Amino acid sequence: MIEMTERAAQHVRDFLDNRGKGEGIRVGIRTAGCSGLAYVLEFVDTPDENDTRYESRDVSIFIDPKSLVYLDGLLMDYEKEGLNEGFKFTNPNQKGECGCGESFTV
Repeated sequence: MIEMTERAAQHVRDFLDNRGKGEGIRVGIRTAGCSGLAYVLEFVDTPDENDTRYESRDVSIFIDPKSLVYLDGLLMDYEKEGLNEGFKFTNPNQKGECGCGESFTV
């Protein structure tokens, strides 16, 4: 299961409304950073037939099959601190992260 806080869901809904199109957001991982893996987000206009679809707070979240094993149980939040803002990920599969927080290990 993949979930979003109300703040994260509202951010995605607002962005989709401003775009004027889109079915939801795709969350995945890619190899990057000093710890090995990084989160990748993209808005989805047409879902891939292989994606797993979750619904959280009226937002569709799409996960590709390769990323699902690393993201099962993920909670997404959206935080704003001073000039910094962005998604925060709480992942029960994560074993560590790099010092800057840009990448993680499982």
